[in-house]
Amino acid sequence: MEQGNYSVGLDIGTTKIVAIIGKENEYGKIEVLGIGRSKSLGVHRGVVNNITQTIKSIQQAVEQAEANSGLKIGSVVVGIAGQHIRSLQHSDYITRANSEEVINEDDLEKLCNQVYKLVMLPGEEIIHVLPQEYKVDGQAEIKQPIGMYGGRLEANFHVVVGQVSSIKNIGRCIKSAGLDLYNITLEPLASSEAVLSQEEKEAGVALIDIGGGTTDLAIFKDGIIRHTAVIPFGGNVITEDIKEGCSIIEKQAELLKIKFGSAWPGENKDNEIVSIPGLRGREPKEITLKNLSKIIHARVVEIVEQVYVEIKNYGHDDQKKMLIAGIVLTGGGSQLKHLKQLVEYITGMDTRIGYPNEHLAGDSEAEIASPLYATAVGLLMNAVENKDKRRLKTLEEEKEREMVLEGHENMNTSTATKRERKSVFDRWSEKLKDFLDNAE
Repeated sequence: MEQGNYSVGLDIGTTKIVAIIGKENEYGKIEVLGIGRSKSLGVHRGVVNNITQTIKSIQQAVEQAEANSGLKIGSVVVGIAGQHIRSLQHSDYITRANSEEVINEDDLEKLCNQVYKLVMLPGEEIIHVLPQEYKVDGQAEIKQPIGMYGGRLEANFHVVVGQVSSIKNIGRCIKSAGLDLYNITLEPLASSEAVLSQEEKEAGVALIDIGGGTTDLAIFKDGIIRHTAVIPFGGNVITEDIKEGCSIIEKQAELLKIKFGSAWPGENKDNEIVSIPGLRGREPKEITLKNLSKIIHARVVEIVEQVYVEIKNYGHDDQKKMLIAGIVLTGGGSQLKHLKQLVEYITGMDTRIGYPNEHLAGDSEAEIASPLYATAVGLLMNAVENKDKRRLKTLEEEKEREMVLEGHENMNTSTATKRERKSVFDRWSEKLKDFLDNAE
């Protein structure tokens, strides 16, 4: 298969690294060609803290995906998360030179590029600029201004900001693992692409992605991203609590959580006991399931309450900002028994578990449709979408070049102008390439 026919998503998580290869089939669904998974050893709470180990883990996942698919991985779309991520709201405008001409994509791009020039705190850089509503000559609540007349184009933006060093470290790991960075995207945005329906985004929904090191939140209303947040707690903190509370090793604590863990302590009877083998000939330990679920419950309540604070900060109590579709839980942590009921109890909002199977081809493996792979599937979807966009852009440029050669110089957009236009991903790729080349 040709290199151009498939795309790759790479999820660098705190507990696992997943490389997933796929392509779009004729029905517009994602066909997974191969998947590789390795234990993540150099990432803490979503941030790379050991370059060498992270490179090794990436290489293991990539090699496994290549072996499964028989394909060679070249460039990847990578997700970014971690406690350094923050978001803010910003309004900006441009005054158009000729209000007699209709608003086109160049105007929207010019407005977005203006937001990228915002001065951030030292060591921070803008990752995403996501337009919400537009205003044209004071007329508000416009979702798509292309084709309209107007002199002043205004917009509200959701701006996602992250630490430059964290982003560069990811770039360094990707390059050292022998890969090209095709694109970088916020993980909650990738997860939302994989598990949310358009109807939910319109009605208003909060996506909670519970990973190993972080819990990511993305809020949508009227089909537009409204709020994002990364909470620096995830499934690993629950495992740590079990380890400390029951005086057992981490491996046993993780197994206990998966097999017998519950977020609701009321359902376990006092006489339900699980026996844990002792270390090196020591006596086995007996742990009551009631005690186990009490430990889990305490930490899960803390995580859910922090997320609920973020939802309330968005203004969920306001009638206009009501999230009719409630909450969607995804990520490995969402598989914890009775978590859905606990979230509904704390927030009073309808809750469901989000599976990425809606966008996958019918013959996909059942394992890939697990909430565990929501972010990886979302990153693969992002890779496929961006590949299609770039292909279209290349075709447009070729068409325009032909028109120039034929003497059609009165084009609306010159090839030169097109060449000047750069998306955030092109800019990021260039910045990272420059940084990595200079570091050598």
